Amino acid sequence: TTFQDGGEEVEDGAVYNVTLKKVQIQQAANKGARWLGGEGDQLPPEHTVRQYETSKIRAIKAGTLEKLVENLLTAFGDADFSYISIFLATYRAFASPRAVLELLLDRFGNLETSSHGEVANLNSLESEMVLRAEIASVLRAWLDQCSEDFREPPDYMCLLKLLDYLKNNMPNSDMESRVQNLLKQFQNQEVEAVDGFCSTSSSDLVDGDELEISNPEEFSSFQDHVVAEQLTYMDVMLFRRVVPYHCLGSIWSQRDKKENKNLAPTVRATITQFNAVTKCVISTILGTRELKIQQRAKIIEKWIHIAHECRILKNFSSLRAIISALQSNSIYRLKTTWMCVSKDILLMYEELSEIFSDHDNYLTSRELLMKEATSKFANLDSSEKENQKKSQKRLQLQKNKGVMQGTVPYLGTFLTDLIMLDTALQDYVEGGLINFEKRRREFEVIAQIKLLQSSCNSYCLIPDQKFIQWFRRQRHLTEEESYKLSREAEAAADTNILSPKSQKSMVKRISTLFLGTDVFTPPKEQSLKSSPVGGSSGESTDSASVSSCEFNHSETEDVCVTPVSSPEDPLKKISGYPLSSCSPDSSMSTPSSGVSSLPSFLLASNDDKSSVGSDKGYDSDKGSVSSDKGSSSSKGSIFDPGSGQDSGSIPTRDSGSVPGCAPRVLPVYNRQSEGSCIIRVSMDGLHASVYKSILITNQDRIPDVTQRALLKHNLEPDAVEDYELVQVISEDKELVFPRDANVFYGMNSHVNFDFILRKKAELVG
Repeated sequence: TTFQDGGEEVEDGAVYNVTLKKVQIQQAANKGARWLGGEGDQLPPEHTVRQYETSKIRAIKAGTLEKLVENLLTAFGDADFSYISIFLATYRAFASPRAVLELLLDRFGNLETSSHGEVANLNSLESEMVLRAEIASVLRAWLDQCSEDFREPPDYMCLLKLLDYLKNNMPNSDMESRVQNLLKQFQNQEVEAVDGFCSTSSSDLVDGDELEISNPEEFSSFQDHVVAEQLTYMDVMLFRRVVPYHCLGSIWSQRDKKENKNLAPTVRATITQFNAVTKCVISTILGTRELKIQQRAKIIEKWIHIAHECRILKNFSSLRAIISALQSNSIYRLKTTWMCVSKDILLMYEELSEIFSDHDNYLTSRELLMKEATSKFANLDSSEKENQKKSQKRLQLQKNKGVMQGTVPYLGTFLTDLIMLDTALQDYVEGGLINFEKRRREFEVIAQIKLLQSSCNSYCLIPDQKFIQWFRRQRHLTEEESYKLSREAEAAADTNILSPKSQKSMVKRISTLFLGTDVFTPPKEQSLKSSPVGGSSGESTDSASVSSCEFNHSETEDVCVTPVSSPEDPLKKISGYPLSSCSPDSSMSTPSSGVSSLPSFLLASNDDKSSVGSDKGYDSDKGSVSSDKGSSSSKGSIFDPGSGQDSGSIPTRDSGSVPGCAPRVLPVYNRQSEGSCIIRVSMDGLHASVYKSILITNQDRIPDVTQRALLKHNLEPDAVEDYELVQVISEDKELVFPRDANVFYGMNSHVNFDFILRKKAELVG
């Protein structure tokens, strides 16, 4: 089979991509070979005659809403077999269920007024049957794939309209019975709280219970695999409820408006659960002041083991939450405590952290997720023999149970890609037509979410109420509390273990390991007062809205994700790591290579709030991350649905969904390509990580970009003249643009594409 680009076909209200598909339908012996009695499939090519058939594939590229709905009825005839699924998964970005249903039933379902092209004779019984069959096929797919679209309490207008149509046109059909049952189901169902598992409000607690800091002994009583299974159980229940269209960039980016506070509740629920796991890790490690160093190290080891169990269960959500917590500022800086963690556990921790390395646009985690999306069990590899043995043993136990595992993804990866697609591609094309090529690209991501949701049906986990109640009871520490406790714990550790002399000696010996090419420079100290405490305080953004991984307890929509081996601050390889004992006399021998193999966080000063693992914020609603000022890591974010990485957050080649179409390059953050790019614009006076992603081209001037930025920040676009746009060059340098400057050509392309929108200073008159 070969494909050939057939160009475009333009109709009134629609543009189609045409592809010619050439298929071999027969291979026969030529005349001479037949005379000799030869068979076509047994002869060399020169003695055969091939017959081909060329068919035309028409895929709608852009159109009016009316044309897109009409195409639901003609897509199969045009050989665009995936169109119905793509439309149903993405139409909420440009239309409501009621608008689509009314067009489908009133315009095309009404035989007296229908102008559907395939119906040559409206009085023909055959034509009526064809049209009814097409509409029934679309409705069946709609109910199968997106039944939640009809959940409109308390009136359920769309379901009632559909039921009325079926009674008149398809009485006593299976479809009619199905819609009636769905209506009864919706009417009888109580409103289900999508965050029922992870809420820590007192209303969800058993009578007499109060929020409490974790008791180390109680936490230690839970076996590692039990904790991992229960976290997976909660994650599975929430992820299966995620409505895929809630993840669309055009919808998710609107959730910070006041009228949209309840938008995308299924996505918010997964973020809340992620937050709860991260905060639980931090509170169990720091919540008890009386813990000795060795006891605190044992809790860290336990969480690393739990993370490993999550890896075996293919639960990448809780796995990342645990790793993020261990790399949060307050935990990452516990140098002395980390020195008491055994070498084998540190190696396991490093390998788990590398899964989420941001190298090459998180290629490792993306490939691993797709590799294991439909596999029965996890594919575990370890460079450490001891860890490999343990992993294989635990995996074998899972296999012996005979129960397949599903896969729970880190949802942030998909949110990032969809936000980037929404920013990079226009909603409408010339003539005001809806850009359906954009929806095809979005569907590629949505389809992956649906595939993983389907795989979650393979899990067979039983809730452990004892653990779930313990998990709900945990009182999470605020950022101030966790940082204060971290300083106290490390100060006590330094006093009890290392004398000033030995401490100075240790630092000196460690620093000598970094005199080669890999020089470690501690990040600048950033005072706790310099960044907002408690997350975004309601400031939802396209990017990070918090400065650290510890949040205000009341801010339930902020998810924290911390740096995992960023390019500028890689987690150092720890093979040959000599510090596995809590004794001050532990060997500090230098590896023969002369370059340190110590974990980099062991080199951070206790007084550095922004340590090597300095926190990045995960925006509650958007789920994004960007590093704080003063951090040694770059501003490129780990999980940034609003802007993407320096190398782009989505694959940059747009191959489209139609075979034979030439690929094109999509605009990305921090790189100018083909006359366009994506910049990040924050408002002056807000934290630098609260920004919006803006697509600009080489035709855009200051007023255009300013107006777009104001709209994104939900401000009055008419106030363009009151603002100036500046690019941040460094901490003490800015590039101020003249009023009518071309932003694309005027910007500094050698630094991050980070801009500030600032109100102009009042004229002194």
